[in-house]
Amino acid sequence: MPELPEVEVTCRRIAPSLLGARITGARLGAPLRWPLGIEPEALVGRRIERVGRRGKYLRLELDRGWLLLHLGMSGSLGWWEQAPPADRHDHFDLITDRGTLRLHDPRRFGAVVYVDGAEDERARRLLAGLGMEPLEPAFEPQTFHAALRRRRAAIKSVLLAGDVVVGVGNIYASEALFRAGIRPTTPAHRLGRVRVERLHAAIREVLQRALQAGGSTLRDFRVNGQHGHFQLELWVYGRAGEPCRVCGTPIRVIRQGQRSTFYCPRCQAR
Repeated sequence: MPELPEVEVTCRRIAPSLLGARITGARLGAPLRWPLGIEPEALVGRRIERVGRRGKYLRLELDRGWLLLHLGMSGSLGWWEQAPPADRHDHFDLITDRGTLRLHDPRRFGAVVYVDGAEDERARRLLAGLGMEPLEPAFEPQTFHAALRRRRAAIKSVLLAGDVVVGVGNIYASEALFRAGIRPTTPAHRLGRVRVERLHAAIREVLQRALQAGGSTLRDFRVNGQHGHFQLELWVYGRAGEPCRVCGTPIRVIRQGQRSTFYCPRCQAR
């Protein structure tokens, strides 16, 4: 958390303010996961030409170089025309001639990294291993099925790994598997074409609905002070012991790869 919907919501909300803005300064707070990779003063004078997303990374394309931003476990971005003084959890300010983009991250697992472009070794290290974008046309059931047939790990773990399909994090993987009627512990290679088609449709449906709801705010996520609301629509995630909204069976929780997985033992029998 934040996952793909939260990062995409952030991208859409900050892009109008940033496009065409000229950088007039940058401020670094406490160290984040990785170093910026450039002296902050070197960003002054550069213009922001495009704001995009790849997986869970926000990409600010400058007239020279890119800034890649990751929100980590607890990060959020806010835009201020007149920024208030930074507090102890505000670890990066990108100051422009229109206002300030600020990264707030209490746990400091987020990152802001400067790269020269797509071929920069740092960019390749962060982005090259990412899988298909689940909301783009290239994410097709046939391609998804072919990739899963090569993976013997549990389907929930494969979804979280991000090298087959990106951005389907813990919340949305649990929700998509429930809607597809697939047990999270099922080995990915054992899923036949029909079940993969159901899972493919469920992933798209869950992510699109989460985007419409502004993402999920379980603890820290917000953009310009606005929280997401998809958490109000969850079928299984965070509902251990509560009755399934479909069949009434108590929702179960197990641990997979140090993450909590929620599922209905009746609706997700296989």
